[in-house]
Amino acid sequence: MSTETQTNPARTAPLQRKLIAYRSPPSGAEVQIEFSDEGRGPVICILPSLARSGRDYDEVAAKLAAAGFRVLRPDPRGVGSSRGPMENLDLHDFARDVAAVLDHEATGRIVVVGHAWGSQPARTLAADRPDLVRGIVMAAASAGKLSPGSTEKPYSRLRDEIDGAGDLSLPIERRLECLRKAFFAPGHDPAVWLDGWYPAAHQAQGRAREMTPVDDYFSGGDSVPILDLQAEHDAVVIPNVMKPYLGDRVTVQVIRDAGHAMAPEQPQAMSDAIAVFARAIYSA
Repeated sequence: MSTETQTNPARTAPLQRKLIAYRSPPSGAEVQIEFSDEGRGPVICILPSLARSGRDYDEVAAKLAAAGFRVLRPDPRGVGSSRGPMENLDLHDFARDVAAVLDHEATGRIVVVGHAWGSQPARTLAADRPDLVRGIVMAAASAGKLSPGSTEKPYSRLRDEIDGAGDLSLPIERRLECLRKAFFAPGHDPAVWLDGWYPAAHQAQGRAREMTPVDDYFSGGDSVPILDLQAEHDAVVIPNVMKPYLGDRVTVQVIRDAGHAMAPEQPQAMSDAIAVFARAIYSA
């Protein structure tokens, strides 16, 4: 069978933007989460990269919907109409927001895709709520640990460029340089990501990672399969860390001609890889 997603218009449903509200423990503060809901079929939930929104995956989601999946894309707090307390959050808080969406939509156990930073709440969700996750795709995602013997610090590569890309106070040329170095493969236009940054989310998400012990989320629970979907020219991620730790739970696949951004560079290849993995998970 071809790995390309197969379009079937009869199985698609138009994109809807939805909003839910819930009270987050332990404070009981009200949180509202906006999300996209598109397509019909087995559910795939996509969680976005640091300080960005689910709209980065418009093309990927449309291809997955055309291939027979229902795609949910929650926006984190501080993005769009998603809001709630932004201080002293950890990854469990961000995972709880995703769980609120899935519980509201009564999805049951699904495949969750976490792009870059999004893999951290995705794996936290799998650890905290195993009743909601049956498979994880780590798309251009750092593991959070290092290979044995490495002296490099996790999440340290191109930190200035990652932060600078979304720093709206910097000159455009400097931001383009940051985007080119950290996010895009050679030959791809980094200007497509000049917009779409959310500084308040950036600060809260970075702090949440620092506040959360890596062992809370690294393995994504005890048993669910993981697709480590790597980008060929990813300058940020230290590759091939997950499989040595987790063994046969992890399948590695490389998207050619893509950098850390992945979705705007290779939406067809990204959607194809997710679709193949999800079909295998749902048919198991």
